[in-house]
Amino acid sequence: MSIAPDTVSTSRAIGVETVGMTKAFGNLVALDDVSIRVTPGSFHALLGENGAGKSTLVKCMMGFYQPTSGTMLVNESEVGVPNPRAAHALGIGMVYQHFTLVPSLTAAENLVIARADAPRVIDWKAERRALSAFLETTPFKVPLDVPVSGLSAGEKQKLEILKQLYLDQRFLILDEPTSVLTPDEADEVLGLLRGMTEAGDLTILMITHKFREVTAYADDVTVLRRGRVVGGGRVRDLSVDDMSRMMIGETEIRESAERASHRQPALKLELAGLFADDDEELPAIEAVSLKIHAGEILGIAGVSGNGQSELIEVLSGQRLLKDGRIFIDKKPYEPERGQMDTFKVFGFSEEPLKNVAVPRMSVAENMAFRTFDKAPISPFKGWLSPPPMRRQARALIAAYRVKTPSTEEPIENLSGGNVQRAILARELSGDVDILIVANPCFGLDFASVAEIRAQIMDQRNNGAAILLVSEDLDEILELADTVAVMSEGKITYQSPMVETDRATIGHAMAGHH
Repeated sequence: MSIAPDTVSTSRAIGVETVGMTKAFGNLVALDDVSIRVTPGSFHALLGENGAGKSTLVKCMMGFYQPTSGTMLVNESEVGVPNPRAAHALGIGMVYQHFTLVPSLTAAENLVIARADAPRVIDWKAERRALSAFLETTPFKVPLDVPVSGLSAGEKQKLEILKQLYLDQRFLILDEPTSVLTPDEADEVLGLLRGMTEAGDLTILMITHKFREVTAYADDVTVLRRGRVVGGGRVRDLSVDDMSRMMIGETEIRESAERASHRQPALKLELAGLFADDDEELPAIEAVSLKIHAGEILGIAGVSGNGQSELIEVLSGQRLLKDGRIFIDKKPYEPERGQMDTFKVFGFSEEPLKNVAVPRMSVAENMAFRTFDKAPISPFKGWLSPPPMRRQARALIAAYRVKTPSTEEPIENLSGGNVQRAILARELSGDVDILIVANPCFGLDFASVAEIRAQIMDQRNNGAAILLVSEDLDEILELADTVAVMSEGKITYQSPMVETDRATIGHAMAGHH
């Protein structure tokens, strides 16, 4: 039973309100008359797609930006926040998406040096006594004398939150706080914070894109779209569909096709005992063995940094294989352009401008990377014919609904979702036997996510063997037929999806198997 935020009598938590907050960068209005009220002792979720204004809003609240117009209230009194130090003085702190701790220092050292009044000569015996007493007042427990580099992701996130509590911040802004956590760690951290809001010790404003976390932990939600507040209310009164509709407006969302069944599918892709090193020549993947059949999506789950990116680099020919073999249709396979063509191997990954596109080249040129040396684009060796290249691009742009001013626009000028659609069009326009994808929907808008997942399902239903690496467990639960968990470079768990569940996969991701 949660305590209604307005009835907390001995609350240390503070309330924060923005009134008509507007922020313009030149002609771009990033925030347009945003009023949001976060009551003391509440857990408030802030939803919105990339570019909706969430980050701009919290940066104005923290004093990183000065609003063009509008005001901010703390406990119903108007305040000025000229810089982050002023925000901290008001009791407002922020836990960022990426850790801000010093890895070589212990948890205790990180906490003490974060204080504005940290002495030049530190009496560590006295400080440790004070820290131990402080920890007794919080539900968060972390080892004080272990270097941060030796802590788990969950312990680091707890330490980031502890640092804010230690600095007496009573209104915490959390920016995607669970993005590097296993499901178990995420539930533990959010559960502890929820308990502190219910006790009246803390107020939370959380930026998230995970509806499961909103429905499980938040009291209230505010939804931003294109810099404006478009909806919100008590979470218990809203469905996930209500919230997603507020986020996307009238945008058409593509539904995935039903999952087709395949009788006695052939083995298409086999990874046999793969070993590879990372950039420091330390083991990155060890003895990775997987089999994927025609019409099957095998999803690899895992927290970032457990060898997934090195595995994708090996399979795309960007990293040397130290040992092991890759087979397609039981024949040896080397990931280079000629064999990719022969075996019909295609793929795409997160941040395509960094990985699989040339930013300054045109949309048409990027779409022709697979076909530039074949007729009709290359009617004879060493000669490129632009008209067929543009015709091909126009057809793909129409088929995959890529929004671009023209085929000749540099691909770097497109939005993230449209860059990914353009690469998707290139990679799926041929006859696909093997598809290798990594975090394909990372940072994309709702409509693009739905489109890309539907395209992946279409390829599966058409008989392609698909390896899907994703840090988004919901994506794997939605798409995969088989799930494998990667931890410390090894496959530590594998199961047909119908024989497992979120909790079991989450435990495996956390190292319990």
